[in-house]
Amino acid sequence: MTDAITDYAAWIGRREIADDELALAPALAAAATLDDTRTRFAKGSALPPLWHWFYFLPRAAQAQLDVDGHPQRGGFMPPIPYPRRMFAGARMRFHQPLLIGQPARREALIRDIRQTTGRSGSLAFVSLLYRFYQDGVLCIEEEQDIVYREPGPAVARPQVIDWPAVEAGAWVRIVTPDPKLLFRFSALTFNAHRIHYDRQYATAEEGYPGLVVHGPLTALLLIELLREHAPRPIQSFSFRGLAPLFDLAPFRLICKGKDGEMSLEAQAPDGVAAMRATAELVPA
Repeated sequence: MTDAITDYAAWIGRREIADDELALAPALAAAATLDDTRTRFAKGSALPPLWHWFYFLPRAAQAQLDVDGHPQRGGFMPPIPYPRRMFAGARMRFHQPLLIGQPARREALIRDIRQTTGRSGSLAFVSLLYRFYQDGVLCIEEEQDIVYREPGPAVARPQVIDWPAVEAGAWVRIVTPDPKLLFRFSALTFNAHRIHYDRQYATAEEGYPGLVVHGPLTALLLIELLREHAPRPIQSFSFRGLAPLFDLAPFRLICKGKDGEMSLEAQAPDGVAAMRATAELVPA
C-alpha cells in the first residue's frame, strides 16, 4: 500500500488542457433527451448549468477500453486498480454561461489522491479541479470527487414504497428511468461504462440488480428541476451521491428553499436519499 501511495503521489499536480468548439448539435441532442421543449438553442445561446458535461468529452480509442467500458487506467488519471469507479460528487460555481458556437477551453488539475479502507474494502479518492474559459474569461469552476473501490457484495433490489408527502411549496418531479434514457445519456457523454446499458454485465459481473442510473444524470435532473422553477439564474451547485439508482422503478426529485438558498434530493423507490444537493441563486 505504501508503494502504491508513493506512485500515485506522482499524479498529484498533473494538468490537462482540452479545447472544444461548443457545437450546437450536442445541446440539441441533450434537449431532446431531457424533453426540454422550452429552451431555444442557437449559435450564441447560453448553455444551461451542467450542460458543459456534454462537451470536452474523452475520446479513448476503442482498443484502449477495458472490459467494463472505461478507458484503461493511466494517462491523466492515476492507474488505481480498484474496478468500481464512481462520480461521487462535485461543487461548482457559475460565473457566466458558456456560449454555444464559440471556442472554449477546459483546464484540469489533479488536486489530491487519498486511500483508505471502508466497510466495502479499499477505497481511493481523486480530487479534480476543472476551470472553463471562453475568450480568456473564467466561466465555470468545478471540483469533482472520483471514488475507486474494490468489488463489494451484490446490491439488493430496492423496495418500492409510497413516498411520504412533501412540504408545501416544494417542487417535485417523478422520473421513470428506462434503458432508452440511460443509453442516450451514455451516448451524449461518450461514456461506455457497461453498467448503464448492458444488463447482463451490470447484474452478473458487478452485482447490481438492474441498470445503474448515471450519477451525473441524476444531478442534471435535479438542477433541471430547479432551472424550470427558479425565479433567478443559478450561481452555485453542489451534490453528493449517497446510493445508486436503477432502472427498476421510478425515483423522486424534490427541490425546496427560500431566499435563493435551495436544497435538493433524489429519493430512491424505497425512500432512501440517493443524492443530496444544494444550490444558490443569483441575488435579487
